[in-house]
Amino acid sequence: MGQAATQPSTNWHLKENTRDHHTNKFSSKELIVRRGQAFVVTFNGIEQPEQNLTFIVETGPKPSKQAKTQATFGISSTASKENWSAVLQSTSSNSASITISSPANAVIGRYKLSVQSTSSGSSSPATLGTFVLLFNPWSSGDDVFMSNKAECEEYVLEEFGIIFAGNTHHINSFGWNFGQFQGDILNICLSMLDRSLNYRQDPATDVSHRNDPKYLGRVLSAMVNANDDQGVVLGNWSGNYEGGKSPSSWTGSGEILQNWKKSGFRPVRYGQCWVFAAVLTTVLRCLGIPTRTITNFSSAHDADGNLRVDEFYDASGNHLERGADSVWNFHVWNESWFSRSDLGPSYSGWQILDATPQEESGGIYQCGPASRNAIKEGDIDLDYDCPFVFAEVNADCMYWNYDPATGKKTLIFSKSTTIGQFISTKAVGRDDRVDVTSDYKYEEGSRKERDIFKKARKKLGLEDKFDPTAPTPKEIEQKPDISGKFKVAGPLEVGKDLNLILVLVNLQSDVKSVHVNMTAWSTVYTRRPVREIWKDSISVTLSPEEEKHFPIKISYAEYQQQLTTDNTIQITALCHVEGGIQVLVQRDITLDNPAIDIQVLGEAKVNKEVDVEVVFTNPINTEVMDCVLQVEGNDLLRGILEIDVPPLKAGEKSSTKFKLIPVEMGSKHLLVNFSCDKFSNIKAFKTVNVID
Repeated sequence: MGQAATQPSTNWHLKENTRDHHTNKFSSKELIVRRGQAFVVTFNGIEQPEQNLTFIVETGPKPSKQAKTQATFGISSTASKENWSAVLQSTSSNSASITISSPANAVIGRYKLSVQSTSSGSSSPATLGTFVLLFNPWSSGDDVFMSNKAECEEYVLEEFGIIFAGNTHHINSFGWNFGQFQGDILNICLSMLDRSLNYRQDPATDVSHRNDPKYLGRVLSAMVNANDDQGVVLGNWSGNYEGGKSPSSWTGSGEILQNWKKSGFRPVRYGQCWVFAAVLTTVLRCLGIPTRTITNFSSAHDADGNLRVDEFYDASGNHLERGADSVWNFHVWNESWFSRSDLGPSYSGWQILDATPQEESGGIYQCGPASRNAIKEGDIDLDYDCPFVFAEVNADCMYWNYDPATGKKTLIFSKSTTIGQFISTKAVGRDDRVDVTSDYKYEEGSRKERDIFKKARKKLGLEDKFDPTAPTPKEIEQKPDISGKFKVAGPLEVGKDLNLILVLVNLQSDVKSVHVNMTAWSTVYTRRPVREIWKDSISVTLSPEEEKHFPIKISYAEYQQQLTTDNTIQITALCHVEGGIQVLVQRDITLDNPAIDIQVLGEAKVNKEVDVEVVFTNPINTEVMDCVLQVEGNDLLRGILEIDVPPLKAGEKSSTKFKLIPVEMGSKHLLVNFSCDKFSNIKAFKTVNVID
């Protein structure tokens, strides 16, 4: 009878291994390494370590060699590229140092490592402990390999991001703390995989697919939203966020992911598109898949798959919620970088994933990965969800007048150049905006762009189908007699009156009588109308080719109570031209919040206190109350700081001071969010350079 083996002790060489594997930003006591690359382990308490040793690695609930979730391997003279292998580095009387290598396509996740000494007869293997294996964008054999090291730094290792929002006239941005290396985030990401529908249906098969970034990307795009699977974030676009936090109040993913876990994995309330995209960025970067957020301005949500978005207005110019199509001021999704062996090399590179629950795909709310090259070339029959993504950046827009009494609809006009503009992402290594529109489509209005659109329609079988909602040739031929636009005549700031000019031009050489119905509604950023702010109507006579200006003023008092946390207003003028077709003039306005100023008072040094001052001046002539300042910043302070700020009289300035104790040198980001009863979620960030 062989003696029971004593439990060996293991030295995981955390410092060297995590440095070599770009995992030293994790604060884990457990070894975290990347696949396709060797790591060193030393263990003591093995008798005759130079004897034949067999190692076993296994992951998931039912490890098996066939599913590649288990491997058994001995000591070999050189590392293997295709399989798990171990190479002996050195031995002494009862300890051995070995390097273990995993294949570049290994399943990622938490592994158990055991060793068995063949000389000790049939004794059971001794467990050496557990380690976590991640994707490796630094390794040329990996599906997520990224040759540009600066891009690896940004899209895998950077914990701070900038998300673009606003509208096509006015792009704004805010900082976000992805925080993928903080605290328990890696464990939460791994438990997210174990809570997916795929895992619940067939755990062993699900785990065996976790070597494939396109599989994981698709599964996680479903898990980040709460639909179908009790995922992380519950969406809410109503403008009323009672019972949860307003989507615009978050400043980072960490709080959301930790709240999800703390509540026993109940969906966190509430998110909108940038929250879903930011959380998915955190999870994918954490697992080692290069990922970034992308903002598309004038983003189409084509619900019926005809590459066309229909909008309806009544005779007064009110934007009707009719039909499921919509055009959002902006929409945020993700791009992740990996190869597409299923489609071929020309479709590798950036892949679109979207965790915002908009349309079902395969029966659940998930979207992607759609190859960005496939979108640009109109190859929308390729996996996954290309028609939906193609429409988001390319759909044609149809504007209709709808009479609820008769159900009759009349085309006002159509446009093929409004959708998919200023597609934006953060620059590598800088806080600037980079425009990637030309990576999604050929130049708007060019022959090539229209050819691709026709190719896509053909692939969807739309080119010869009769479309009952399509405009008649007569409707298309009719040209408007007048043109109109809204011009901004003053600052677009919350707390100030809104001044616009309606410009009408007679395009004909005879007099035109026009009756104009105008409305202004507060909206959410998806352009969904929430509350009416203002309406007016005017009758106008335009001489031949005359241009007339009509000033419009909507006072702060009129809009203040109606505004949503998105600070967005849609103003519409529906012009009824006597004897001619109607003309729709509209403008989406995003109001800026007042500024907030962050100052670091002194030098920021590791483990030394430094004061920070946040200054806010109340710009309006009434008191603001219920003021709260929220602050977060990795390596600068622990968790999230919440400070109640006293009420501020009209024009009064508040100064709030707090202390930071930086724990690491380098460039760090402090994010603040200030809210009160009159202004919601005023955001700012400050780069803090911490020295030793």
